[in-house]
Amino acid sequence: MRLLRRIASEVLGEDLARKVWGRVEIIGDIAVIRKPPDINLDVLKPLAEELLNRIKYVKSVWVAVTPVAGEYRIRQYVHLAGERRSVTLYKEHGCVFKIDITKVYVSPVLNYEHGRVAKDVRPGEYVINMFAGAGLFSIIMAKLSKPRKVVSIDINPDAYELMVENVRLNKVENIVEPVLGDACELVKGMEGIADRVLMPLPKLSLECLPQAVRSLKNSGVIHVYEFTTARSKAEAIDNVKREFSRKLDELGVPWSFKFARVVRSVGPRYYQVVLDILISRPAGASSAPSHASSCPPRG
Repeated sequence: MRLLRRIASEVLGEDLARKVWGRVEIIGDIAVIRKPPDINLDVLKPLAEELLNRIKYVKSVWVAVTPVAGEYRIRQYVHLAGERRSVTLYKEHGCVFKIDITKVYVSPVLNYEHGRVAKDVRPGEYVINMFAGAGLFSIIMAKLSKPRKVVSIDINPDAYELMVENVRLNKVENIVEPVLGDACELVKGMEGIADRVLMPLPKLSLECLPQAVRSLKNSGVIHVYEFTTARSKAEAIDNVKREFSRKLDELGVPWSFKFARVVRSVGPRYYQVVLDILISRPAGASSAPSHASSCPPRG
């Protein structure tokens, strides 16, 4: 990060650099710049060229011109410099992933979360990853923690194809099962089978929480990720806890927060928060929430 900051300052000057350097991510051998709304693409072109000159393993530079959006949760990109290639190999936690930045969302900022969640998994667990993307959470936990099975679901056909290839690349075919489809619908047929559910897609975690709860055995853990506006990290965590507390109380299941942290700041006073929720039913209790209702159709 220090090198990126220094390069940005030298090319753009301190004032512009402050708006840009924290928006640069390196995914494999591709550098991605998230465009600030008040800076033109022409201003970023010299920065892209200098990134190629100074960071020798970077071969291509792209600028993301839109936020993550749409059903498939991807950005729109413009090529700035270097090879006109959006596919790369990205490494994390001893695993390698084929990624197309224009077709699936990946952020190195989630590196810590990938490892943290994987290390929380106990050997032999049955895991459902409801929004798996190219399979990073699923494959890393399969390699680090030896769950019995990880059902890894995504609705994006391109993400699914990349996930299938990444499962093969990392030799976890006997653990990770890629599934193409709408997780909120598919999980309705998986009642009472999971020890753990991942919901790493803000905006849908709260909506589809009833299905996640229903898919658990008598007890289990749900990892949810959500965005919130707040004046501080502490307030951000409180906001998300409050939102999920209301929903969990409506579902009528015994629950507690096992862990909470701010994953990152994604804008002024705008944060991403993760909650690990422990569901603890008495042995023999039904897996169906007493007041659960189906998720509304996804538009």
